[in-house]
Amino acid sequence: MIILFFGAPGAGKGTQAEILERELQIVHVSSGDLLREHRKLGTELGRIAETYMNDGQLVPDNLVIEMIADRIEAPDAAHGALLDGFPRTLPQAIALDDSLAARGCRVNIAIYVKVSNDVLLKRLSGRWTCRKCGHVFHEIFAPPAVWGICDKCGGELYQRDDDKLETAVKRLQVFHDMMPVIEYYRQRNLLCELDGEQPVEVVTKEVMNCLR
Repeated sequence: MIILFFGAPGAGKGTQAEILERELQIVHVSSGDLLREHRKLGTELGRIAETYMNDGQLVPDNLVIEMIADRIEAPDAAHGALLDGFPRTLPQAIALDDSLAARGCRVNIAIYVKVSNDVLLKRLSGRWTCRKCGHVFHEIFAPPAVWGICDKCGGELYQRDDDKLETAVKRLQVFHDMMPVIEYYRQRNLLCELDGEQPVEVVTKEVMNCLR
């Protein structure tokens, strides 16, 4: 089973992906992680990709898709794979379909965890991190007992640039640029759209219902 998983930053996609990986015994495949792994191992694909990355260029789609296809064929992916946030463009989606078809498989379902922009911004822009132990708090959802002080170790809390409102707005725009890809799978009757503003366990139940 090949599952695609889409959701904006802050939608809870990572949490659901971990649950699926554990419950279904499938591998969680991130294109970014794959690129880093190939570079670290010094594979042929990794060396080719590195030449583009060193020049500040995007790695060509065909290289990324070849890495993903190779990962799907690994023994630990016998039960299937969950592709996280990929494909990101229509050409990538079409190329992925062609690559999978050549290997006798296909995308079985695309799951989209949908959350409103207002909620996403609240989730993304309220995180504070302990300088000492790295524990993460949230202004609304998980505040510390004493503001500015870590409950775990007493360290100082600070807000990373990635967790500030202006950065969150930019991250959401990048995701919204992917909407044509989500529509592509909707038109192919492969899209399962879920309300990501529900409790985690409810979203998990709906994900499982989609897969059934």
